[in-house]
Amino acid sequence: MIENRALRRPLRALAALALVLVLAGCAGNGMDTIAAARPDEATIPASELRLAPGDSIRVTVFNEASLSGTYQIDDDGYVSLPLAGTVKAAGATKIEFERVLAGKLKGDYLTNPKITVEVASFRPYFILGEVEKPGQYNYSSNLNVMSAMAVAGGPTYRASQSDVLIQRGGRGDFKRYPLSPTVLIYPGDLIRVPERYF
Repeated sequence: MIENRALRRPLRALAALALVLVLAGCAGNGMDTIAAARPDEATIPASELRLAPGDSIRVTVFNEASLSGTYQIDDDGYVSLPLAGTVKAAGATKIEFERVLAGKLKGDYLTNPKITVEVASFRPYFILGEVEKPGQYNYSSNLNVMSAMAVAGGPTYRASQSDVLIQRGGRGDFKRYPLSPTVLIYPGDLIRVPERYF
């Protein structure tokens, strides 16, 4: 009986070591392209959000109802407007796009056009991983990562309690962000809620 106890201790220690190594391997697997995000990446002001394919914009030309309306930015990043023609919108902020449109419309028809551009609806964001209802959701202004998880039914019991992975605009690598209400979500973001291991 004493011999069995003496054999069990090293076996338990070896099993615990093997378990730690397996979990460490799982945690590192597929995470090579994940980097920690810079603090300023989490809080881009709404005025600096860039228009992108899939966004719908409302253009108002002062005193010109026939030129005003709601337009969809196509897959190539362009929007077709009366008199202005086909104009590239993707990559511009609302203010930058207002200036571009004013330049296109200024001339014989309009001498000093006054234009405002508002986003009628942004492209959706996506959330997957350890949430109750993963999927695609409509974007709303000032959305943070905690609200995005709540919209998706909240975290599962296996979800990480400390961080999430976000691919900004659905492009590039996933970056690690703290699970905090100060981390904002933007249109087109892909959020992955990882599983916790302990």
